[in-house]
Amino acid sequence: MEAGSTPTSTDSALLAELALAQGDLVQEWGYDDDVDFSFRDGLEDALGEELLTEEDQEPADAVLYWWRAEDGDVTDLADALVDAQRSLDSGPVWLMTPRKGRAGHVNPADVQEAAGTAGLHATTGAGVSEDWAAQRLVQKRGG
Repeated sequence: MEAGSTPTSTDSALLAELALAQGDLVQEWGYDDDVDFSFRDGLEDALGEELLTEEDQEPADAVLYWWRAEDGDVTDLADALVDAQRSLDSGPVWLMTPRKGRAGHVNPADVQEAAGTAGLHATTGAGVSEDWAAQRLVQKRGG
């Protein structure tokens, strides 16, 4: 979206689904050539900002993390989620995993275990991608 333009209803719906706002900074982890480029491009358009990379040091309002079964086991995922939180104040981690039946599918029980180990808990999912499931992970209260 160009500077000064207004968000479209599609942009607004995507941001509402992800509980984000135009101008929020979102750091992307786990980027590879299998990500959902349509979703990713739509998110950047809706935010009016490019996604930050793993190397960016700016504080982020949220993290978008692409994770596949071949990226590692439950312990690896927990470690990855801890690392991803370093640039967050209190924002969510949106964990993107391949949907059931797709290559790289991650067992939801593994996501729950890894999130708990990383001090996070799953709150909601979002239907933002045909091939990827989006799970919102937030920091545990009081933790």
